[in-house]
Amino acid sequence: MALLEISDLHTFYGSIEALRGISLEVEEGEIVALLGSNGAGKTTTLRTISGLERARSGSVKLAGEEITRRRAHDIVSLGLSHVPEGRRIFANLTIEENLGLGAYLYRRHPALIKERRQTVYEIFPRLLERKDQLAGTLSGGEQQMLAIGRAMMVQPKVLALDEPSMGLAPILVRQIFRIIEEIRQRGTAILLVEQNALQALRLADRGYVIETGRIVLHDDAKALAQDPRVRAAYLGGEPEVDTAQGTDTTN
Repeated sequence: MALLEISDLHTFYGSIEALRGISLEVEEGEIVALLGSNGAGKTTTLRTISGLERARSGSVKLAGEEITRRRAHDIVSLGLSHVPEGRRIFANLTIEENLGLGAYLYRRHPALIKERRQTVYEIFPRLLERKDQLAGTLSGGEQQMLAIGRAMMVQPKVLALDEPSMGLAPILVRQIFRIIEEIRQRGTAILLVEQNALQALRLADRGYVIETGRIVLHDDAKALAQDPRVRAAYLGGEPEVDTAQGTDTTN
């Protein structure tokens, strides 16, 4: 039994079928990449499994428990955290306050919140340095760290990440990917939607390719990276992440 099991999932926006029977699995300790072009259904997949969209049919199970019809905050309490595209931090609150909101399920347990916050600061020491700074004044890379850190405040079993490298300078992209690997090493499985297909497949154990709401390919990450269909669609002409020094210029 996989930690996260998605079976024959169908999701609609009005009369438009966005997910057309997708199935995928994430095992404990895995990083699984979900690749596809814009509009293929990647974000809808994450929103559906996290309860932000309601599936019309199909099944989502977390650690064997059916969560398809559960509310979003219930799904978080069961161990699935979702970091949406665009970060969506609270700009007028400090880093500390943002992290506190990430632990709202444990608001009656301040000692536990303090412990979880310390763990986040171990993963993101830059956030500790700026803990009293308003989130809206952080750089793009720091805001992405905060968004991931906020999701980690519940110590999720599965972390769903939607485009974590979007808009970041190359050196920050490498740093975010190192952090994702560290989170995996700490015991959290990861379902990763990522525009940088090359980096995603380097990091992932397995991958799925989604097109127009259907899974069309599934294999281990190394095999997908060599698949001519994947290379033509997602890796053709894509440069590797620059290892030169740079700065984060995203606001």
